[in-house]
Amino acid sequence: MFWSLKNYTYPIGVDMGDDAIKLIQLGGNSKGVSLIAGCSLMRPQEIAPGSSAWQKWAIEAVKHAVEEGKFRGREVMAALPSSEVFIEHIKSSNSKESELQETVFSAIRSKIPFEPEQAAIKCIPTENDNVLVVATDREKIDRHLAIYEKANLHIKSIGIWPIAMVNSYAKFFGKRKTDVNAIVMLLDIEQTGSNVVISRHDELLFARSILIGANQLNDDKSITKLILELNACRRQFNSMYKRSQIERLVFLSGTAVESGICATIAKKLELPAHVGDCLAAVETKDIHQLGIDRRESEVNWATAFGLSLS
Repeated sequence: MFWSLKNYTYPIGVDMGDDAIKLIQLGGNSKGVSLIAGCSLMRPQEIAPGSSAWQKWAIEAVKHAVEEGKFRGREVMAALPSSEVFIEHIKSSNSKESELQETVFSAIRSKIPFEPEQAAIKCIPTENDNVLVVATDREKIDRHLAIYEKANLHIKSIGIWPIAMVNSYAKFFGKRKTDVNAIVMLLDIEQTGSNVVISRHDELLFARSILIGANQLNDDKSITKLILELNACRRQFNSMYKRSQIERLVFLSGTAVESGICATIAKKLELPAHVGDCLAAVETKDIHQLGIDRRESEVNWATAFGLSLS
């Protein structure tokens, strides 16, 4: 049997958060996935996230990063910050897309934090007639599209962070046969917030953002608050999927969060856990030469990796 060794290149994954922009481009062949290029850009403290000054900074920062880095091509797969994405879970047995959209809109109309008529909605049917609903303001989508257009980049698509997290887990950390049907909680602790996903391998089941991040996890009280929120996620998941149990916890934050904090969270949740470090999961000869400084331990790469894989 002959295996194709032809190399291929994924689009540039751009995780544009409120506090930082992270860009990753992956490549691969039949032997596995490798890192082509990457960089992280911290938002200047004097610039407010989401402001017109932030937009101007983002345009120049992304444009310069792609032009001066080792990136190949100009195709990008992007995602909006989790703070700009509304997520809800509803029950619906409607199979027709038009009927599902109508049911969803009726269910979330009074809950979304922007004008309902401006909502762009994506419905993701899961199991047991559950639907994961993602909504955002169309004006925010237009603002992000303008950033890439003015940076001379081609948008392949605007994705969502829960799917990006699932992509990273399934590709790099869910490779065993026993992982295919295992239900896992994926925890991505960013500097100012945490993103939670529950999935059955590459099947997204549940997602939620929590307004507690690494910057707040400096005492036992803050860690306890995060654990309470995670337990609330687990209870909500159990109420939606009554015959399913979370079997494992995976920290997709890599080295961005202290190991002692991860150990405390896993112990309190009473779940076996491990740390998923995306940078350690890909092949690379000189990571610094490709634009990434390993000393920047606070940088979390999981969403950017998952976007590039999309």
